[in-house]
Amino acid sequence: MSAAQMTVEALVLPPKGRLIGVDLGTKTIGLALSDVERRIATPLTTLKRIKFGADAQALAGQAREFGAVALVIGLPLALDGGDSPRAQATRAFAREYLRLFPTPLAFWDERMSTAAVERDLIANDVSRAKRAQVIDKMAAAYILQGALDRLAALARGEGGKS
Repeated sequence: MSAAQMTVEALVLPPKGRLIGVDLGTKTIGLALSDVERRIATPLTTLKRIKFGADAQALAGQAREFGAVALVIGLPLALDGGDSPRAQATRAFAREYLRLFPTPLAFWDERMSTAAVERDLIANDVSRAKRAQVIDKMAAAYILQGALDRLAALARGEGGKS
């Protein structure tokens, strides 16, 4: 499967196993982790970006540490649904990551995820400093939860988009 075609619907997964959600930013990588039964996404950590090799190693290390069976990477599409420059960079990261660490991987449309998380944090009166510390891993959890909800709908036989 090409990096352009990796969707949650196409993932072939064991019945149980954790997934890692990835919010790939230019300066940080937010990570979230699902439970083994793939019901709940929980913010995990934020990795500081260094360079591709170190970033890929750090991501693979987290996947190994938590026994993740697949990654769900947020794809920052343009508002019209087309590829943005960041979406192209995300696809390139995924292609190169898969060369080093072959693993099930899917993209999840993350348009507006960071904005939604930031609105929620503001509504809950979280300070600007605290928001900066948690926004990336919270966005990763938002991305992963969307994918988990979609996988659950597919398992229930609900074929339409959720």
